[in-house]
Amino acid sequence: MDDPATAPGPQGPASRGPRPRSLVVMPTYDEAENLERVAGALLASVADVDLLVVDDSSPDGTGDIADRMAAADPRVSVLHRTTRDGLGRAYLAGFAEADRRGYDVVVEMDADGSHPLESLPALLAAVADPAGPGLAIGSRWVPGGRVVDWAPWRGWLSRAGNTYARLVLGIPVRDATAGYRAYRLEALRAAHLDDVHSRGYCFQIDMALRVLDAGIPVVEVPITFRDRVAGRSKMSGAIVLEAMLRVTGWGVLRRLGRRRR
Repeated sequence: MDDPATAPGPQGPASRGPRPRSLVVMPTYDEAENLERVAGALLASVADVDLLVVDDSSPDGTGDIADRMAAADPRVSVLHRTTRDGLGRAYLAGFAEADRRGYDVVVEMDADGSHPLESLPALLAAVADPAGPGLAIGSRWVPGGRVVDWAPWRGWLSRAGNTYARLVLGIPVRDATAGYRAYRLEALRAAHLDDVHSRGYCFQIDMALRVLDAGIPVVEVPITFRDRVAGRSKMSGAIVLEAMLRVTGWGVLRRLGRRRR
């Protein structure tokens, strides 16, 4: 029997019923150098998705660029947030908006160009069937996945962090920190988003764990991940520390036989 986190996803959209409505949620903070190029490529290459830019009051004018794009293309919308309080909060705001608008599938995608557009159809296909996986992760660390243009220390840090999370939490996901993923809306609803407190990159681990704990299958789709071309990475020591502390705490609770509701 296939493991729910590694079982192969469907090779195409569901053969019955209407095609799922899909929304790409793209959080931004100081991505003026990247947003128009990345979002434009997304809309040009994938015809049947909409884009929601969630901007945290970027001082470099990213929000203004997003507004201009929305005025020119009805597939683009913008959610302006007045505070910068972490990647997790930005995604939660985007998820809530997707639910309010009645989308079936929600995609997480960075605005820096590191997530390959050619892999998006495979992610969407993997969650197209309501009877299949509820979460498809664009994975760097499964066979067929790889990273290019990264400094060696960043590759080591990512592998080590994912190995630690897999062992401490007892989950089979090999790239739980990956930020390129597609959810069916039912999986998000089952994840109890009202009590998510993760802010940085551990938000991705948190979400994968919640989906698995809800009994919903997760699949990993291999991708080629590239470093950003322009702009500055948001990775920091505080983000790494938050991930270590939260994962360790969740692991202790699981060893004691307790899970978040």
